[in-house]
Amino acid sequence: MSHAGKQVGKQQVRIIGGEWRGRKLSFKAAAGLRPTGDRIRETLFNWLAADIQGARCADLFAGTGALGLEALSRGAVHCDFVDSAPATLRQISENLGALGATERANCIASTAKDALEQAGAPYDIVFLDAPFQSGLVEPTVNALSRFQALREGALVYIETHVKEGALTTPEEWHLHRDKRAGAVAYRLYQVSPPSAAR
Repeated sequence: MSHAGKQVGKQQVRIIGGEWRGRKLSFKAAAGLRPTGDRIRETLFNWLAADIQGARCADLFAGTGALGLEALSRGAVHCDFVDSAPATLRQISENLGALGATERANCIASTAKDALEQAGAPYDIVFLDAPFQSGLVEPTVNALSRFQALREGALVYIETHVKEGALTTPEEWHLHRDKRAGAVAYRLYQVSPPSAAR
């Protein structure tokens, strides 16, 4: 559901499964704001079906918050929404209020790196959907590892443009699922202790 930066007014994102299935949430169109499409989200949350219940999540570069909101709808216990744009976070906060979910989330106005450095407890699932071709993915991957922001066995979802090519990840990260849809490449990694690496 990409759109050009020239568009103005309200757009909508639909929650596709779980407690709030079918709910449509508004967000203001902005340059570079690119919600993960329904088909990709459906595939991703099929991948996460066995792990989402009770998970502590982070939605980095949250944008519309579509991934974190979908996670909460499907049984995640908590999500930190991280974005450097205060207006974006205000919209996510309003949508959390409309869903009655403010106590299950934090909205953090920060870069992903700074938020990870200050994270209180490690995450079970992290969504990393940085602006395409921004050069922010690998530094954020490194920050997740350096600041020990992931539990053993944690899952990390990464969405990139296909032109960005292969990612360099820590040796304890193992590619679990990998798929493409049009210009979007999306991958799910599982984090194992170094001793489990083969």
